[in-house]
Amino acid sequence: MDKYMKIAVEQAREGINSGHGGPFGCVIVKDGKVIGKGHNEVIRMNDPTCHGEMMAIRDACKTLGTFDLSGCELYTTAEPCPMCLGAILWANIEKVYYGCNISDTDAIGFRDKIFFSESHNISQELDREECLEVFREYQQIEDKKSY
Repeated sequence: MDKYMKIAVEQAREGINSGHGGPFGCVIVKDGKVIGKGHNEVIRMNDPTCHGEMMAIRDACKTLGTFDLSGCELYTTAEPCPMCLGAILWANIEKVYYGCNISDTDAIGFRDKIFFSESHNISQELDREECLEVFREYQQIEDKKSY
């Protein structure tokens, strides 16, 4: 077993044995060094965003003191859901290795598959002009960090 995937599996076991959430563990590596770890904490935190990947990203960002995880690799026990994939892309993580795929997570009762296969058109534009004003205010800030 890959040494980093082994850490991700250990994280998953820690989470399920503690009653924190599902069997999802994750580790983030940069230059051969573990900089972030996490496991699913949805139940413990009563927060649907506390997936293993999200927790590991938060940990890695804290470790490095930045929101930019360029040069990092992520190892996770399951194929990232769309939310986690979005966070991975926003963090500039360059490579993802996963153990189980979305069919595997579906088989144990998780609903990741529907987020990949169904259209969820729940959004509607509202008060665009007022929100554009905030965007213009942001554009006027000289010393800003864009993400």
